[in-house]
Amino acid sequence: QVQLVESGGGLVQAGGSLRLSCAASGNVFSINYMGWYRQAPGKQRELVATITNGGSTNYAESVKGRFAISRDNAKNTVYLQMNSLKPEDTAVYYCTYAYESVYWGQGTQVTVSS
Repeated sequence: QVQLVESGGGLVQAGGSLRLSCAASGNVFSINYMGWYRQAPGKQRELVATITNGGSTNYAESVKGRFAISRDNAKNTVYLQMNSLKPEDTAVYYCTYAYESVYWGQGTQVTVSS
């Protein structure tokens, strides 16, 4: 089993920044894929960004150039730096870890006011 603990969500004005963190613990393998998804009210969960243990990244078109995903393999932690936030970025953000199985964090609320 893998446990994921997220932190860093909150309320910010449009144009502001937030940094999310997600620490993985438990049966964590060095070869894995971690990332962030989000779900806004009434919408399906969608991919935000992912990163492999080797550092390869993938971003949703809607966040390219504004968000940056990174990770510290020694700490089994993934980060999401979110800049130039927009009201449409408002959602619950979920951390995910995948190696043989997929695990999800409990989610952290990000609210961007206009």
